[in-house]
Amino acid sequence: MVELKGRTISTGIAIGKISVYTREEAVIKRYHIADVDAEYDRFDKARKEAIDELGQLYEKALKEVGESNAAIFEIHQMMLEDEDYISSVKNMISSENINAEVAVAQTGDNFAEMFAAMDDAYMQERAADVKDISERVVKILSGRSTGVLSGGEAVVLFADALAPSETVQMDKDKILAIVTVTGSQSSHSAILARTMSIPAVGGIRGLLEDGYEGLTAAVDGYSGMVYVDPDEETVARLQAEKKRRDEEAELLKQLKGKKSITKDGQEIKLYANIGSVDDLGAVLKNDAQGIGLFRSEFLFLESETPPGEDEQFTVYRDVLEKMSGRTVIIRTMDIGADKQAACIKMDEEENPALGVRGVRLSFKHRDMFRTQLRALMRASVFGKLGIMVPMIVSAAEVRAVKELLAEVKAELSEEKLPFDDTTELGVMIETPAAAVMSDEIAKEADFFSVGSNDLTQYTLAADRQNDELAELCAENTEPVLRLIALAAENAHKNGIWIGICGELGADLSLTERFLAMGIDELSVTPSAVLPLRKKVMDTDVSTLK
Repeated sequence: MVELKGRTISTGIAIGKISVYTREEAVIKRYHIADVDAEYDRFDKARKEAIDELGQLYEKALKEVGESNAAIFEIHQMMLEDEDYISSVKNMISSENINAEVAVAQTGDNFAEMFAAMDDAYMQERAADVKDISERVVKILSGRSTGVLSGGEAVVLFADALAPSETVQMDKDKILAIVTVTGSQSSHSAILARTMSIPAVGGIRGLLEDGYEGLTAAVDGYSGMVYVDPDEETVARLQAEKKRRDEEAELLKQLKGKKSITKDGQEIKLYANIGSVDDLGAVLKNDAQGIGLFRSEFLFLESETPPGEDEQFTVYRDVLEKMSGRTVIIRTMDIGADKQAACIKMDEEENPALGVRGVRLSFKHRDMFRTQLRALMRASVFGKLGIMVPMIVSAAEVRAVKELLAEVKAELSEEKLPFDDTTELGVMIETPAAAVMSDEIAKEADFFSVGSNDLTQYTLAADRQNDELAELCAENTEPVLRLIALAAENAHKNGIWIGICGELGADLSLTERFLAMGIDELSVTPSAVLPLRKKVMDTDVSTLK
């Protein structure tokens, strides 16, 4: 038996035969072309065919993993329409009189190198995307299949890495688990694997060098362990663990409809984080009591032009109506750092994570911010709305938001457009500054919501997109927990409630600590709601304090 230690990408346990996925690495032959226009035409036809294929992938992903996860294929389509990309390929064809396959492959490599060298984590991710679209076009030009793994028995897939298009194209009924050399929890493929409930482990170097094809693998997505040619004891242990987990999942379903109340009578609000209206089904299926984080920036990231007031109003009204009176907290646009929007002019920054992002960007584009606040307030009469502002560092920033919101309310009153004047305005505690100054900020806000992902990043000075720092972040939660405790103390001292909407909120090993701090609300991915409810119901807070 060979034991391989990786990191958890998607939880679950699977045992099956290994299939090593290797891409069809055909040698691209370079040859001289006599008719440049004809080669342009070949390239354009292949590019348009690739766009059509990506459209089909988008539709497939839309049904299987929802709109927010399918959006990557719209981004790929946009990249194939990019004038700089098209011009680079055509200039190479005409200047060197070479065939389109070589020009596309070289352009893909050049653009990928350029993106990978950027400091911005979002732009670094685009390196894999531009390679993916270029390989698709080259395959079409070469007459090779762009499909992946289908038919045959279900397998444990070993691969160096998987592009989003490869992940979605695979028949998920034929994939027991995915094990990769690279990959982080925040990659597109990782998100897709979790959405499709496929166990996945990443970060295992040398995985493809040892001839594992056809052997049996046992994948433990909870611990990040992979066992090649496992012994009987290991197989029995993991099968028992899988059975226990499956039975636990069935028992959790019995908690639907029940309140999240601790043994000593403290009720905790358990909400869900979502990225679009398409995710509402998962919220209701898992019996979340509300939405603690609706990421409005997806409206901006998926558009070439800023979304108008009516467009935003329609989306916000839709989610409020579908939640039927349950609380919906919508975060104002959190653009910047790893989230770049084509519809907003953004200056190049040496360190975007510490740059113009969140509320800073909103005030830089004040008219766009006003439009969003108008849409939110107009929608407020259709349910129980909370508005949450990201990247706050001072009470003065909250006062500035409140002043703009007062102007918006005055405008709506003058236009005789209804709104709910009791709508709560909250702020995210995601910078050490906000936690330290939370006593002053609490006097201006109606609630706090801790963004633990960014709070961890800024507290530890560790880029959360950097795979090599994942272990550092996981092992050093104490400084972050102390800042959360300080914010909780100051929130309650000033009579407001506090929640957590980052990854730490779903960590069951920290639930008791959060309850002891007095955290009032936890907002997590929909699938984590019921396990968290069980943990809350099994806890006696009085003994912890």
